[in-house]
Amino acid sequence: MPINIRKERLAGLLILVLVFCLAGYHFRHSIMGMVHKLSLPEVKPAPAGTIRFAVIGDYGSGSSSERDVAQMIDSWKPDFIATVGDNYYPGGADATMDRNIGRFYHAYISPYKGSYGPGATTNRFFPIPGHRDWDSDALRLYLEYFTLPGRQRYYDVARGPVHLFMLDTDEREPDGATATSIQGRWLKRRLAESTAPWKLVFAHHAPFTSHQMEDNYRMRWPFKEWGADAVLSGYYHVYERLLVDGIPYFVNGAGGSWTSHFGEIEPDSRFRYEGGFGAMMVDASNSQIFFRFVSSEGRIIDEYVVEKKLGP
Repeated sequence: MPINIRKERLAGLLILVLVFCLAGYHFRHSIMGMVHKLSLPEVKPAPAGTIRFAVIGDYGSGSSSERDVAQMIDSWKPDFIATVGDNYYPGGADATMDRNIGRFYHAYISPYKGSYGPGATTNRFFPIPGHRDWDSDALRLYLEYFTLPGRQRYYDVARGPVHLFMLDTDEREPDGATATSIQGRWLKRRLAESTAPWKLVFAHHAPFTSHQMEDNYRMRWPFKEWGADAVLSGYYHVYERLLVDGIPYFVNGAGGSWTSHFGEIEPDSRFRYEGGFGAMMVDASNSQIFFRFVSSEGRIIDEYVVEKKLGP
């Protein structure tokens, strides 16, 4: 009798273990399937007659978070990438530049001088300097790593219907970082000369934000009056969309370093996100420009469209 009881108990235990194993397998399988779906979202190609580009900011940490954002951007197959500054953390040795930038973005950079594979045949990576870039040997490493047009510290570049005006807003900029400085007068002139449908200003220090740190009031240049259609910035490690004087201002500083938090909400703020990392996807045609912020898991967090009538 005792032997039969032990056999029955053993059989019951085996059945119980099998049930838990199957349940555990099903649970793990379901979770892994969900994660796989989120991390590799299906991205539709840009519509015909449209260019697509990505915008990243405050990203160059060399972390797994930066890697996740970079892999997501690759899945978009963008025509180019633009940054809003702070291209690497921390400043220092030359190897840090390539480890924190080239390791993830070498396929867009030309000429690429690093060690992570072939670069692009023509340059498709357009950065601006941030205060972190300036902190590393007064911008020397940044200027040696990138080959950029114009003065290199600030410049403009046109791609399809989009004209990018890439500023150096650090106060250490030799040509100044105010609206009346040499750089400010250059921007006013170049915006007036441009005939592009979309004129986008890139400035590391955001003029407006609801971040817990204070705004960069000195960067409140008359961008709309000079002809800009949007202003894209970083510096604050969050995502925010504001509408100021009728044009959108974006704060896009969640590219892979760390995230931070909002404080008092600006009256002109229209959307805020501090829940993780991501990048902006921008699709532009002659008549429409579509801004999206996408999390590193592939979820569209915010979207905003501006349209223009063609012809008289």
